[in-house]
Amino acid sequence: MFLRWFLSIFLNAVALIAVAQLFDSFYLEGFGTALLASFILSILNVIVKPILIVLTLPITVFSLGLFLFVINAITLMITQGVMDSSFVINGFGTAIIASIVISILNLLLNQLVKDTMR
Repeated sequence: MFLRWFLSIFLNAVALIAVAQLFDSFYLEGFGTALLASFILSILNVIVKPILIVLTLPITVFSLGLFLFVINAITLMITQGVMDSSFVINGFGTAIIASIVISILNLLLNQLVKDTMR
């Protein structure tokens, strides 16, 4: 259980680094910062994200689940707010696009690791 969680944090950090390489308005100081951001993001996904999903359930259903990208962007922005200047996202639009790219990269990386471990 702990190994799976740590692997998830590691893969999310890799996705964060990849997004930082793609966008100039998404800045991460280094891999250590990405690991810390990934750790904070995982905690926020456990505590804050379910509350946001319940509060925005009507709009999430109406948008056929696409509003979940906005919720992911909100958790990214909260993570950036908790951390110091070593993790910076310039604008909410960047956070939405980054959340979409991070979701896709996490899906691909987790699938790759799952296939490798079999």
